[in-house]
Amino acid sequence: MKSDIDIARAAQVRPILNVASELGIPEEALHPYGKGMGKVDLDYITSLENLPEGRLVLVTAINPTPAGEGKTTTTIGLGDALRRIGKKAAICLREPSLGPCFGQKGGATGGGYAQVVPMEAINLHFTGDFHAITAAHNLLAAMVDNHIHWGNEPALDPRRVVWRRAVDMNDRALRRIVSSLGGVGNGFPREDGFDITVASEIMAVFCLARDLPDLEQRLSRIAVGYTADRTPVTAADLKATGAMAALLRDAFMPNLVQTLEGTPAFVHGGPFANIAHGCNSAIATRSALRLADIVVTEAGFGADLGAEKFFDIKCRKAGLTPSATVVVATIRALKMHGGVSRDRLDEENLNALSFGLANLERHVANMRKYGLPVVVAINRFSSDTHTEIALVTDACETKFGVKAVLCSHWADGGRGAENLAREVLALLGESSAQSAFKPLYPDDAPLIEKIWQVASEIYGAAEIAVPAAIRKQLAEFEATGYGDYPVCIAKTQYSFSTNPALLGAPQDHTVPVRDVGLAAGAGFVIVMCGDILTMPGLPRRPAAERIGLDADGRITGLF
Repeated sequence: MKSDIDIARAAQVRPILNVASELGIPEEALHPYGKGMGKVDLDYITSLENLPEGRLVLVTAINPTPAGEGKTTTTIGLGDALRRIGKKAAICLREPSLGPCFGQKGGATGGGYAQVVPMEAINLHFTGDFHAITAAHNLLAAMVDNHIHWGNEPALDPRRVVWRRAVDMNDRALRRIVSSLGGVGNGFPREDGFDITVASEIMAVFCLARDLPDLEQRLSRIAVGYTADRTPVTAADLKATGAMAALLRDAFMPNLVQTLEGTPAFVHGGPFANIAHGCNSAIATRSALRLADIVVTEAGFGADLGAEKFFDIKCRKAGLTPSATVVVATIRALKMHGGVSRDRLDEENLNALSFGLANLERHVANMRKYGLPVVVAINRFSSDTHTEIALVTDACETKFGVKAVLCSHWADGGRGAENLAREVLALLGESSAQSAFKPLYPDDAPLIEKIWQVASEIYGAAEIAVPAAIRKQLAEFEATGYGDYPVCIAKTQYSFSTNPALLGAPQDHTVPVRDVGLAAGAGFVIVMCGDILTMPGLPRRPAAERIGLDADGRITGLF
């Protein structure tokens, strides 16, 4: 069996100018990065402002397991399938982070015959966007310490600095550090730390900004710390906004690539959904909607994280109105949610599958709370039996009230997702007259109520445990004008609860709130729950151990 990288290398990549031309993008509006990649000019994007928008379809999934669900693969397969049946379609994905590429999860370009290419370039440095975001983040960090060193006004209290540093790599040793050691000339020693770049507020700002002026405004509002009397100090106070915007200007142009079948794909921005808001850039999505009739996008991890944040943060902030939702499931992962160990997933186990279906059932019910039609995509594996497939499809249609479509895009490309494409078109026809999308909670709800709504309605919690000090902090956010912000909840991706070991559909659990933070530039309040960390560590056997170069200088081991 060919590996993903072998399949990608064998692809006949179209010149990126031809891909752009399919969407009507003129040559002068494209900045090529080699043969198969390019950036779309911001002035051209501005010229699209008054064009009508196409229909937006979200692809999400059940809670992830090591067995894999194939959400990105399904997004790509569905986009290819829509194009195969004659629709003007485009795909919007997040850029991969180097953290999982060299860690455990691997890249984020799909798999099998449903991939975006050039796979190696996208999974590594791509067009340099993440490096620009990291540089902008750390420039602000340097200016914070310089501001303190010189005693500039406003007087930033070193004990109340909240702006950490960033690097796009899993490195547990950097979670908590002490900076500025070595004497007076090096500044004031203080406790500091690093977050992975995908958790940076710069990344969130980058992905939610509508245009360059909005990007600068959001950057200026970033709170880096507080004075002794708890007055916020912002990036604008440090006069850092212009320099950060300069670093981000070229990166802010959306990246255009293609699938193995030549379908246009915008791959731009990449916050994680377990510790950030989990969606690609708003400027890429809005551009695609004005250039294609149907845009297929994905949101990170399971629907309890990525889809919730897509609907309650991205759509709210970017003014998007999605039309349908696809929930991806695999029989293998459902069996794992039903209690089967990873080494026995190839064995038929109808009892475990029945128990694991509770996870899918809750995700389907949750997605309906946003007012959109839902279809389930069963991403087929060779070990799936006819009896198992029948059990899932029957449960979906008779118990959950949705259609389940069997897909084989990993093996067959877009041809293997044509039935899913037809079902999505049917859903778009049903929703065209009503456009019933609505977020889970209103802007003016108290912040504590927003946390409760997500915990109870999406996670199935019976209680949220919020210490008095955090309740006071939330009240201060509201008193200073941030009460209308949505909440971005950081928790484990593996469970509806904050305990990654509780698979299936745990009910009546407690969601402990450990900390809260203000992302004034992004425009949301961060809520840290359970033991979630903003700087992951590498596993015992990281993927980096298997990546290298062959005798011809080609990359090996990347997946």
